[in-house]
Amino acid sequence: MRSRITVEISRAKGKCVGLTRSVVHFVGSADFGGTEQALLHLVAGLNRQGWRQVVLHHPEPRLLPLLNGAHQFGVATRSVPRTTNWGSLWRLVEAVRSEQPAIFHAHLNWPMACRTGLVVAAALGVRARVATLQLFIGGPWPVQGRLQRFVIAPLVGRFIAVSHGVAGELRASFGVPCSKLRVVHNGLPEDGFQDVAPIRLAEPPVVMTTARLDPQKGLPVLLEAAASLPGVSFIIAGDGPEGPALARRARALGVHDRVRFLGHRHDIQALLAGCEAFALPSMNEGLPLAILEAMAAARPVIASAIPGISEAVVDGETGLLFPPGDSAALADAIRTALADSNRAAQLGAAGRRRARQEFSADAMVRGVAAVYDELLTPRAPRKHIS
Repeated sequence: MRSRITVEISRAKGKCVGLTRSVVHFVGSADFGGTEQALLHLVAGLNRQGWRQVVLHHPEPRLLPLLNGAHQFGVATRSVPRTTNWGSLWRLVEAVRSEQPAIFHAHLNWPMACRTGLVVAAALGVRARVATLQLFIGGPWPVQGRLQRFVIAPLVGRFIAVSHGVAGELRASFGVPCSKLRVVHNGLPEDGFQDVAPIRLAEPPVVMTTARLDPQKGLPVLLEAAASLPGVSFIIAGDGPEGPALARRARALGVHDRVRFLGHRHDIQALLAGCEAFALPSMNEGLPLAILEAMAAARPVIASAIPGISEAVVDGETGLLFPPGDSAALADAIRTALADSNRAAQLGAAGRRRARQEFSADAMVRGVAAVYDELLTPRAPRKHIS
C-alpha cells in the first residue's frame, strides 16, 4: 500500500495545478472555536470576490457550526478521515487531488496542526501553500520543533500570523524567516457592529465571557474573581473539554448560582448587548475574535495583558488589562469597570471605533488575498551577469 500511494502521488504531481482563483481550506480541529469562526469570516469575503473554495475537515460532530456556516455562504465542505493509516492518508490525497486547487490554505489552531495536509499538498504540486496560525502555545519543542523547522516549514510558501506576538514566536521557535511571514489581523464583518436587541439572562450587573472551555482560556481565574464579587452575575458562552471541571469548581467556590455556562451560542451579539462588561482571562492568545466581538458591541473589555490581546485592547482607553493568572487583579478591574457607568461607556465606545478602524473582515480578506496573489504571481526571471 505504501509503494502504491508513493507512485500515485508521483503521477498526480504536476497535474494538481488548479484554477488561479481556487482554494482548499484545511482544518484539523475537533471543535468549533476562534480558528473556525475566523475561517468563516474569510470564506465569506473570498466568496464575494469570486474565489472557488472548498473546506476540508475531519468528521467531528462539534464542527457542525463551521459546516453550516460555510454552506450558508455557498462554500462546499468535504470530510476526510484523520490520517491514522495508509488508507486514510490516501483519502486525503484523493480529496486534494480531485479539487485541483491553486492554493492550499491550512488553518492552524496550534503550531503543529495540519502537518499531513501540508505534506500532501506539497507532494501533489499545489502551487501555493499557506498556513495561518491563530495561536502559539509555547514549547519547549524538542522533537516537534525540529520537525516543524526542517520538514514542515520549508513546504509552506507563506505563514500568516494573526498578531505580531504570534509572528515573533514563529521566528523565535521555528526559525520562520521574515520573507515567508506576514501578519494579517483577524477581523469582523460589518454586521458584527450592528446594535441588536439585548438578551438579559440575569439581573445586572452581568459580566460575559465567550471562550472555548479549555485550560488556555484561564477560566478558573474568572471563577476565583467571581467569588470576591458578590452581587455580580457571570455568563460564559462556549463548549469544550473543561466544562465539567469548571462546573465543579464553580460549586466548590460557592458561585454556581451566579455563573451560568451557556454552551455554544449563535446569539453572541444579543448576549453582549445584555451585559455590562466582557472579561477574558486567557493565558495564551493569538488575536481572539471574542475580544473583537465585545469591542464591536461597545462593551468595556477586561482581559489578560498578553501578546495578541494587547494588540487589540489599549489599556485605559478601550478596556482594562490585568496580569494573567491574577484573580485579585481581575476582580479589581471588573469592580473598576462596573463602578462608573459613564467611564464604562467611554471605554466601550472607544473599543468599537478601534475595532471598526483596525479589525474589519474586509481588511483581513484583502490581506489574505494579497498573500495568495503574491504566491501566484509569476516571478520575473533573474538576469544573468555575463
